Amino acid sequence: MAAPSPSPSVSGSTCTPETARGTHLFKIDGYSLYMGLGVGKSVESTTFAVGGYDWRICFYPDGDEESSKDYVSLYLQLLTMDAEARALYDLRLVDQVRTAPAFTWPKSSHDEGPRVFKSGEDGFGTWGYTKLMRKSELQASPYILNDALVVECNLSVIKLMPPHEESDVKLYSITPKVPPSELVDNLSRLLEATEGADVSFNVKNEVFPAHKIILAMRSPVFWVDFYGPMRDESRRIITVEDMQPAVFRGLLHFIYTDSLPPLDDLYDDDDDDDDEYDEMLRHLLVAADRYGIERMKLMCERKLCQNLYAGTVATTLALADQHHCSQLKDACIEFINSSDRMDDMVETQGYKNLKREYPAIFADLWEKAAKTHKI
Repeated sequence: MAAPSPSPSVSGSTCTPETARGTHLFKIDGYSLYMGLGVGKSVESTTFAVGGYDWRICFYPDGDEESSKDYVSLYLQLLTMDAEARALYDLRLVDQVRTAPAFTWPKSSHDEGPRVFKSGEDGFGTWGYTKLMRKSELQASPYILNDALVVECNLSVIKLMPPHEESDVKLYSITPKVPPSELVDNLSRLLEATEGADVSFNVKNEVFPAHKIILAMRSPVFWVDFYGPMRDESRRIITVEDMQPAVFRGLLHFIYTDSLPPLDDLYDDDDDDDDEYDEMLRHLLVAADRYGIERMKLMCERKLCQNLYAGTVATTLALADQHHCSQLKDACIEFINSSDRMDDMVETQGYKNLKREYPAIFADLWEKAAKTHKI
């Protein structure tokens, strides 16, 4: 009888990084007094320590370089001398108007992975945003309240650790397969469901049942309406003015599914598809801005940037200016200033309305046209 085969030798090790986290709030009182400080001149926070390193926030009211003079710039700087640190940072302007948790601009660096901060002559000790926001848009935004601006920095410093040996390693021949998350599917099944609905919306005589807690979770405006200090707990039916039923249906679709609806389902197929498609995107962008749903607003903004054409670009430009969509506004201006489209665009009704109702936009048009030698 053959001797049994020896059991295989199994060993293991684990490598786990350590993370130190910290938050610093930098308030700039008397913000208007810093306007006109000059390109490349900054307002700096006090030094704060996270993960064994010293840091500070640098805010440039007139941009940090000539190319960003129409914007404000914002950076996080490593101050510790001759040091190198890997970190995730979340550098943002705080919305001081909304009482509910609100979107803050821009998004954190977590989506792009850690940054390496390296101080010293050959290092790169700062990361941040050269063109954070146009100065004109910041002045009209909820980020400035009582002439004060608040910058929030959430910082995670990462320390890579050597691997350590695992003493108890087991191998299993059966590995259960974990199914994908069903959360979005479960929430989407609640869309237009009457079960559990505790509020209804009347939009031009079309009624939409909904769930307060889901709406409040997704929109700071709904949060204030349903759970804020001025809430009316007895109100079960809400009339929505100045919005079409199809647009409100699209808004609810995004709230419950985190995705834009198939736009073909929201407008009449007998109409001009291109015009109706763009018009519906514009209406959805306005609805998203009205209820503070920034992800939906940015998705609409992106799609409009990808679907610009001479017949509607002036209308889209007016919308972008009115709702503070800086990237869409820049895309429209670039499109208009292209040499083969200007003549077609000036003949549209949208251009005539733009010229009459938004004359200030033409300053941006002329400035960018001059830079590209078109005037």
